[in-house]
Amino acid sequence: MKPTRIKGNTWVIETSQLIPFYQLDAERCILLDSGLAEDRAEIESALQNAGLTPIGVLCSHAHIDHCGNNRYFQEKYRASVALTAPEAGMCANTLTLKCYFLTLPPSMVEAEAAHMVHSPDVLIPAADGPFRFCGAEFHILHTPGHSAGHVCTVTPDRVCYTADALLSRECLGAKLPYALSVGQALASQEKLRGLHCAAYLMAHRGVCLPEDFPALLDSCQALFRQRAEEIFSLIDRPMTLNEIDAAVCQRYQLFTHKPRRALRFERNIRFFVEYLLDQDRLSLDCQEGVACYRRNPPAQDH
Repeated sequence: MKPTRIKGNTWVIETSQLIPFYQLDAERCILLDSGLAEDRAEIESALQNAGLTPIGVLCSHAHIDHCGNNRYFQEKYRASVALTAPEAGMCANTLTLKCYFLTLPPSMVEAEAAHMVHSPDVLIPAADGPFRFCGAEFHILHTPGHSAGHVCTVTPDRVCYTADALLSRECLGAKLPYALSVGQALASQEKLRGLHCAAYLMAHRGVCLPEDFPALLDSCQALFRQRAEEIFSLIDRPMTLNEIDAAVCQRYQLFTHKPRRALRFERNIRFFVEYLLDQDRLSLDCQEGVACYRRNPPAQDH
Protein backbone atom coordinates (compact mmCIF):
# COMPACT_ATOMS: atom_id res chain seq x y z
CA MET A 1 0.00 0.00 0.00
CA LYS A 2 1.23 3.47 -0.88
CA PRO A 3 0.26 6.65 0.96
CA THR A 4 -1.81 9.13 -1.02
CA ARG A 5 -0.73 12.75 -1.28
CA ILE A 6 -3.42 15.29 -0.42
CA LYS A 7 -1.40 18.46 -0.86
CA GLY A 8 2.27 19.32 -0.45
CA ASN A 9 3.68 17.27 2.42
CA THR A 10 0.29 16.17 3.74
CA TRP A 11 -0.52 12.53 3.00
CA VAL A 12 -2.96 9.83 4.11
CA ILE A 13 -2.71 6.09 4.66
CA GLU A 14 -5.95 4.27 3.88
CA THR A 15 -6.69 1.57 6.43
CA SER A 16 -10.12 0.99 7.97
CA GLN A 17 -10.02 4.78 8.20
CA LEU A 18 -7.77 7.58 6.96
CA ILE A 19 -4.53 8.09 8.89
CA PRO A 20 -3.04 11.43 7.82
CA PHE A 21 0.60 12.34 8.25
CA TYR A 22 2.82 15.31 7.57
CA GLN A 23 6.16 14.49 5.93
CA LEU A 24 9.03 16.47 7.44
CA ASP A 25 11.77 15.24 5.09
CA ALA A 26 12.77 12.14 3.15
CA GLU A 27 12.91 10.00 6.29
CA ARG A 28 10.63 11.44 8.99
CA CYS A 29 6.94 12.15 9.43
CA ILE A 30 4.36 13.19 12.02
CA LEU A 31 1.20 11.10 12.27
CA LEU A 32 -2.12 12.83 12.86
CA ASP A 33 -3.64 10.00 14.93
CA SER A 34 -2.27 6.48 15.18
CA GLY A 35 -5.32 4.34 14.32
CA LEU A 36 -6.63 1.03 15.57
CA ALA A 37 -4.27 -1.53 17.05
CA GLU A 38 -5.69 -3.97 14.49
CA ASP A 39 -4.46 -1.70 11.68
CA ARG A 40 -0.94 -1.32 13.12
CA ALA A 41 0.82 -3.65 10.69
CA GLU A 42 -0.84 -1.96 7.72
CA ILE A 43 0.16 1.52 8.93
CA GLU A 44 3.73 0.46 9.66
CA SER A 45 4.07 -1.27 6.31
CA ALA A 46 2.87 1.82 4.42
CA LEU A 47 5.35 4.01 6.28
CA GLN A 48 8.23 1.57 5.81
CA ASN A 49 7.50 1.25 2.09
CA ALA A 50 7.69 5.04 1.86
CA GLY A 51 10.97 5.04 3.80
CA LEU A 52 9.44 7.03 6.66
CA THR A 53 9.80 6.83 10.43
CA PRO A 54 7.11 8.39 12.66
CA ILE A 55 8.76 10.77 15.10
CA GLY A 56 5.51 12.22 16.45
CA VAL A 57 1.80 11.57 16.86
CA LEU A 58 -0.37 14.69 17.00
CA CYS A 59 -3.51 12.99 18.27
CA SER A 60 -6.99 14.44 17.77
CA HIS A 61 -8.63 12.58 20.65
CA ALA A 62 -8.37 9.49 22.80
CA HIS A 63 -10.79 7.07 21.15
CA ILE A 64 -9.71 3.54 20.39
CA ASP A 65 -9.60 4.08 16.62
CA HIS A 66 -7.54 7.26 16.90
CA CYS A 67 -4.98 6.60 19.63
CA GLY A 68 -4.82 2.81 19.60
CA ASN A 69 -1.14 2.80 18.61
CA ASN A 70 0.10 5.85 20.52
CA ARG A 71 1.92 3.84 23.17
CA TYR A 72 3.28 1.44 20.57
CA PHE A 73 4.86 4.24 18.52
CA GLN A 74 6.20 5.82 21.70
CA GLU A 75 7.88 2.59 22.75
CA LYS A 76 9.13 1.36 19.37
CA TYR A 77 10.13 4.61 17.64
CA ARG A 78 10.44 6.96 20.63
CA ALA A 79 7.80 9.06 18.89
CA SER A 80 6.55 12.06 20.83
CA VAL A 81 2.79 11.99 21.48
CA ALA A 82 0.70 15.16 21.86
CA LEU A 83 -2.81 15.20 23.35
CA THR A 84 -5.04 17.78 24.96
CA ALA A 85 -5.27 17.66 28.75
CA PRO A 86 -8.82 16.18 28.83
CA GLU A 87 -7.86 13.38 26.45
CA ALA A 88 -4.56 12.74 28.24
CA GLY A 89 -6.39 12.38 31.54
CA MET A 90 -8.73 9.82 30.04
CA CYS A 91 -5.76 7.65 29.00
CA ALA A 92 -4.27 7.59 32.51
CA ASN A 93 -5.66 4.16 33.39
CA THR A 94 -8.44 1.77 32.45
CA LEU A 95 -10.84 3.29 34.97
CA THR A 96 -10.47 6.77 33.48
CA LEU A 97 -10.98 5.16 30.06
CA LYS A 98 -14.39 4.02 31.29
CA CYS A 99 -15.41 7.69 30.90
CA TYR A 100 -15.24 7.01 27.15
CA PHE A 101 -16.70 3.52 27.08
CA LEU A 102 -19.26 4.57 29.73
CA THR A 103 -21.67 1.63 29.66
CA LEU A 104 -19.02 -1.13 29.62
CA PRO A 105 -17.98 -2.65 32.97
CA PRO A 106 -14.33 -2.16 34.02
CA SER A 107 -13.38 -5.73 33.11
CA MET A 108 -14.54 -5.22 29.50
CA VAL A 109 -12.70 -1.90 29.30
CA GLU A 110 -9.55 -3.64 30.53
CA ALA A 111 -9.92 -6.41 27.94
CA GLU A 112 -10.66 -4.09 25.02
CA ALA A 113 -8.59 -1.02 25.73
CA ALA A 114 -5.66 -1.59 28.11
CA HIS A 115 -3.32 -0.74 25.21
CA MET A 116 -4.74 2.80 25.18
CA VAL A 117 -3.22 3.58 28.58
CA HIS A 118 -0.25 5.91 28.10
CA SER A 119 1.10 9.34 29.03
CA PRO A 120 1.57 11.95 26.29
CA ASP A 121 4.94 13.63 25.96
CA VAL A 122 3.40 17.01 25.13
CA LEU A 123 0.11 18.67 26.07
CA ILE A 124 -1.59 20.58 23.28
CA PRO A 125 -2.26 24.19 24.41
CA ALA A 126 -5.79 24.90 25.60
CA ALA A 127 -6.31 27.82 23.20
CA ASP A 128 -6.78 27.79 19.44
CA GLY A 129 -3.76 28.85 17.44
CA PRO A 130 -0.33 27.82 16.19
CA PHE A 131 1.32 24.78 17.75
CA ARG A 132 4.91 23.84 16.95
CA PHE A 133 5.43 20.10 17.25
CA CYS A 134 8.40 17.96 16.17
CA GLY A 135 9.77 20.70 13.93
CA ALA A 136 6.57 21.72 12.10
CA GLU A 137 4.02 24.39 12.86
CA PHE A 138 0.38 23.33 12.83
CA HIS A 139 -2.76 25.26 13.64
CA ILE A 140 -4.96 23.76 16.36
CA LEU A 141 -8.69 24.30 16.58
CA HIS A 142 -10.43 23.00 19.70
CA THR A 143 -13.63 21.23 18.71
CA PRO A 144 -15.16 19.53 21.78
CA GLY A 145 -18.37 17.58 21.46
CA HIS A 146 -17.43 14.27 19.93
CA SER A 147 -15.13 13.99 22.93
CA ALA A 148 -14.20 16.39 25.73
CA GLY A 149 -10.84 17.49 24.33
CA HIS A 150 -11.17 16.82 20.61
CA VAL A 151 -9.08 18.99 18.27
CA CYS A 152 -8.88 19.57 14.55
CA THR A 153 -5.44 20.14 13.04
CA VAL A 154 -4.48 22.28 10.06
CA THR A 155 -1.17 21.26 8.51
CA PRO A 156 1.36 23.73 7.04
CA ASP A 157 -0.20 22.90 3.64
CA ARG A 158 -3.54 24.32 4.84
CA VAL A 159 -5.11 20.88 4.90
CA CYS A 160 -7.53 20.47 7.81
CA TYR A 161 -7.80 17.11 9.52
CA THR A 162 -11.25 17.27 11.10
CA ALA A 163 -10.85 13.80 12.68
CA ASP A 164 -14.30 12.99 14.14
CA ALA A 165 -15.61 16.55 14.48
CA LEU A 166 -17.35 16.01 11.15
CA LEU A 167 -18.85 13.08 9.29
CA SER A 168 -17.84 12.46 5.70
CA ARG A 169 -20.44 12.12 2.96
CA GLU A 170 -19.86 8.37 3.12
CA CYS A 171 -21.07 8.35 6.75
CA LEU A 172 -24.16 10.54 6.48
CA GLY A 173 -26.40 7.48 6.69
CA ALA A 174 -25.25 6.77 10.27
CA LYS A 175 -28.17 5.65 12.41
CA LEU A 176 -26.67 6.79 15.72
CA PRO A 177 -23.80 9.23 15.13
CA TYR A 178 -21.69 9.50 18.28
CA ALA A 179 -21.18 12.71 20.24
CA LEU A 180 -20.51 12.97 23.94
CA SER A 181 -22.37 16.30 23.74
CA VAL A 182 -24.51 16.76 20.66
CA GLY A 183 -24.92 20.46 21.41
CA GLN A 184 -21.19 21.10 21.64
CA ALA A 185 -20.55 18.92 18.57
CA LEU A 186 -22.91 21.11 16.55
CA ALA A 187 -21.22 24.27 17.82
CA SER A 188 -17.78 22.89 16.96
CA GLN A 189 -18.93 21.97 13.47
CA GLU A 190 -20.08 25.55 12.99
CA LYS A 191 -16.66 26.72 14.16
CA LEU A 192 -15.09 24.89 11.22
CA ARG A 193 -17.07 26.94 8.72
CA GLY A 194 -14.66 29.87 8.76
CA LEU A 195 -11.40 27.99 8.23
CA HIS A 196 -11.12 28.29 4.42
CA CYS A 197 -8.61 25.47 4.00
CA ALA A 198 -7.29 23.89 0.80
CA ALA A 199 -8.82 20.50 1.67
CA TYR A 200 -10.58 18.76 4.55
CA LEU A 201 -9.92 15.21 5.74
CA MET A 202 -12.48 13.27 7.76
CA ALA A 203 -11.08 10.30 9.63
CA HIS A 204 -13.75 7.93 8.42
CA ARG A 205 -12.83 7.90 4.79
CA GLY A 206 -13.68 11.33 3.44
CA VAL A 207 -11.80 14.08 1.60
CA CYS A 208 -13.65 17.29 0.83
CA LEU A 209 -12.67 20.24 -1.37
CA PRO A 210 -13.30 23.76 -0.07
CA GLU A 211 -16.13 24.49 -2.50
CA ASP A 212 -18.05 21.45 -1.20
CA PHE A 213 -17.31 21.98 2.48
CA PRO A 214 -20.19 24.31 3.48
CA ALA A 215 -22.74 21.85 2.08
CA LEU A 216 -21.08 18.98 3.95
CA LEU A 217 -21.23 20.96 7.18
CA ASP A 218 -24.92 21.64 6.62
CA SER A 219 -25.63 17.98 5.91
CA CYS A 220 -23.75 16.79 8.99
CA GLN A 221 -25.57 19.21 11.28
CA ALA A 222 -28.88 18.27 9.68
CA LEU A 223 -28.21 14.58 10.36
CA PHE A 224 -27.66 15.15 14.10
CA ARG A 225 -30.78 17.31 14.35
CA GLN A 226 -32.83 14.84 12.34
CA ARG A 227 -31.82 11.94 14.59
CA ALA A 228 -32.68 14.01 17.66
CA GLU A 229 -36.13 14.75 16.21
CA GLU A 230 -36.70 11.11 15.33
CA ILE A 231 -35.82 10.01 18.85
CA PHE A 232 -37.98 12.79 20.31
CA SER A 233 -40.94 11.56 18.24
CA LEU A 234 -40.68 8.13 19.89
CA ILE A 235 -41.04 9.54 23.42
CA ASP A 236 -44.84 9.67 23.34
CA ARG A 237 -45.37 9.12 27.07
CA PRO A 238 -43.23 9.22 30.22
CA MET A 239 -40.52 6.66 29.40
CA THR A 240 -37.45 5.26 31.11
CA LEU A 241 -34.17 5.25 29.24
CA ASN A 242 -34.53 1.49 28.74
CA GLU A 243 -37.91 2.04 27.11
CA ILE A 244 -36.49 4.77 24.88
CA ASP A 245 -33.57 2.50 24.04
CA ALA A 246 -35.94 -0.29 22.98
CA ALA A 247 -38.06 2.08 20.89
CA VAL A 248 -35.01 3.54 19.10
CA CYS A 249 -33.56 0.09 18.37
CA GLN A 250 -36.92 -0.91 16.90
CA ARG A 251 -37.11 2.31 14.85
CA TYR A 252 -33.66 1.84 13.32
CA GLN A 253 -33.74 -1.98 13.25
CA LEU A 254 -30.69 -2.23 15.52
CA PHE A 255 -31.22 -5.89 16.34
CA THR A 256 -27.74 -6.91 17.38
CA HIS A 257 -27.08 -10.19 19.20
CA LYS A 258 -23.85 -8.80 20.67
CA PRO A 259 -24.29 -7.43 24.22
CA ARG A 260 -21.28 -5.10 23.95
CA ARG A 261 -22.68 -3.53 20.81
CA ALA A 262 -26.09 -3.17 22.46
CA LEU A 263 -24.41 -1.27 25.31
CA ARG A 264 -22.85 1.09 22.77
CA PHE A 265 -26.27 1.72 21.23
CA GLU A 266 -27.58 2.54 24.71
CA ARG A 267 -24.72 5.00 25.24
CA ASN A 268 -25.29 6.81 21.94
CA ILE A 269 -29.05 7.00 22.52
CA ARG A 270 -28.44 8.48 25.97
CA PHE A 271 -26.43 11.32 24.45
CA PHE A 272 -29.34 12.29 22.17
CA VAL A 273 -31.76 12.16 25.11
CA GLU A 274 -29.42 14.43 27.06
CA TYR A 275 -29.34 16.84 24.12
CA LEU A 276 -33.15 16.96 24.11
CA LEU A 277 -33.05 17.70 27.84
CA ASP A 278 -30.54 20.49 27.28
CA GLN A 279 -32.80 21.91 24.56
CA ASP A 280 -35.72 21.91 27.02
CA ARG A 281 -37.63 19.52 24.76
CA LEU A 282 -37.76 16.91 27.53
CA SER A 283 -38.07 16.95 31.30
CA LEU A 284 -36.68 14.45 33.75
CA ASP A 285 -39.05 12.90 36.29
CA CYS A 286 -38.95 10.00 38.69
CA GLN A 287 -41.42 7.14 39.04
CA GLU A 288 -40.95 4.68 41.90
CA GLY A 289 -37.26 5.51 42.10
CA VAL A 290 -36.61 5.21 38.35
CA ALA A 291 -35.73 8.22 36.18
CA CYS A 292 -38.07 8.79 33.26
CA TYR A 293 -38.37 11.34 30.50
CA ARG A 294 -41.41 13.17 29.20
CA ARG A 295 -42.03 15.74 26.51
CA ASN A 296 -42.36 19.39 27.44
CA PRO A 297 -45.27 21.26 25.88
CA PRO A 298 -44.28 23.43 22.92
CA ALA A 299 -43.20 26.94 23.80
CA GLN A 300 -45.98 29.46 23.25
CA ASP A 301 -45.34 32.60 21.19
CA HIS A 302 -46.33 35.81 22.91
